[in-house]
Amino acid sequence: MMRYIKHFFEGIAGIEIYPMISLLIFFIFFLGLGVYVLLMRKQHANYMAAVPLDLEDNDSSATTQP
Repeated sequence: MMRYIKHFFEGIAGIEIYPMISLLIFFIFFLGLGVYVLLMRKQHANYMAAVPLDLEDNDSSATTQP
């Protein structure tokens, strides 16, 4: 089975560039994500961390307010 797949991919011209493009996309995405997290304000990070826990409180307070 792998022999057929290998033979199929050997017939495609320029196929060796696709793993490099995939690695580059992967690296750029996680580098951008790392920069975003490092530059995120501490207050916003604490707010986002508490969102799932405060959801129930926000729903109950929204229904009790006139």
